[in-house]
Amino acid sequence: MKRQVRVLGIDDSPFTFESKQALLVGVVARLPMYIEGIMRTDCEVDGTDANDAIAAMVLRSRYREQLRVIMIDGVAVGGFNVVDIDRLHRETGIPCATVTRGLPDYDSMEKALRAHFPDWQQRMEIIKRHPLYRLGGRRSIYAAASGISIDDLEMIIEESTVIGSLPEPLRIAHLISSAMVQGESHGRA
Repeated sequence: MKRQVRVLGIDDSPFTFESKQALLVGVVARLPMYIEGIMRTDCEVDGTDANDAIAAMVLRSRYREQLRVIMIDGVAVGGFNVVDIDRLHRETGIPCATVTRGLPDYDSMEKALRAHFPDWQQRMEIIKRHPLYRLGGRRSIYAAASGISIDDLEMIIEESTVIGSLPEPLRIAHLISSAMVQGESHGRA
């Protein structure tokens, strides 16, 4: 892997189900760990516009040509606004990955989707499309990828993780999005 690659970590802000929009924050980091930029956009809570919002944010960014991977904290933002990493990879030309601390409970997700969304099958298909791979040692995380091998993604995640298991661009995106909505960062980052 080339040294000093640039990655984009994206996380959503805290929201309530009465909220219409969720803030998405992107942190551009040059590895091993130098923050070069911050971006932001919004998506609908439980909507279907996450891909469009993220793609537009990336494509208008001055960093887009330098990004080697887009990492998203989880497969959905703003509730169940599901991110299709295959589509995002196609539209941006940048490899994409979802990263999560634990394995999702697909049965509970399907139950919630069935109860609230007429397009629940489409959302569930996207959620389950890519296998999740366990990466790391004792403090492992799970990741799915499009446009990048799991081995290369694991190297990028290792290089961008300072403490704990979460890559620093995702951790910082979480802190920023939380502070922008709540006035101070909250939650486990």
